[in-house]
Amino acid sequence: MTALADGALVTLHYRITLDDGTEVMSTFGGNPATLAIGGGDLAPGFERCLERAEEGRTEVFELAAREAFGEAREELLQRVRRAELPSGVKLEPGVLLEFPDGTGGRHGALVRALSGTGADEEVLLDFNHPLAGRALRFEVQVLAKL
Repeated sequence: MTALADGALVTLHYRITLDDGTEVMSTFGGNPATLAIGGGDLAPGFERCLERAEEGRTEVFELAAREAFGEAREELLQRVRRAELPSGVKLEPGVLLEFPDGTGGRHGALVRALSGTGADEEVLLDFNHPLAGRALRFEVQVLAKL
């Protein structure tokens, strides 16, 4: 086991699946990823898994929601009137919208629900990470730790 300092690079293949087996993303069968430790590329729970992973071996880690993308937080749900959103935006549950964060970056929000009609239509936006509140399976094959 090799401790990884902030800024260390890890080249790997990985697969993330939900606890029901649904694949979320994978680099297996494609190009490996190279990620910087401590740079925000991975949540800290995933980084701890990489520290325990041995080069060349495929290993599987089970992560509780709090270790992966955290628990879903109620305060990150926001109801807004449809009229407050840009016109022409397709609104239906499951659509991901982007909003400026005031610092030149962007935040994503998932449309969870629509209610009301006409001028009273409301949209429930979820600013949590799309995988917040989910236990995940993290399969990883570390190719190199630099």
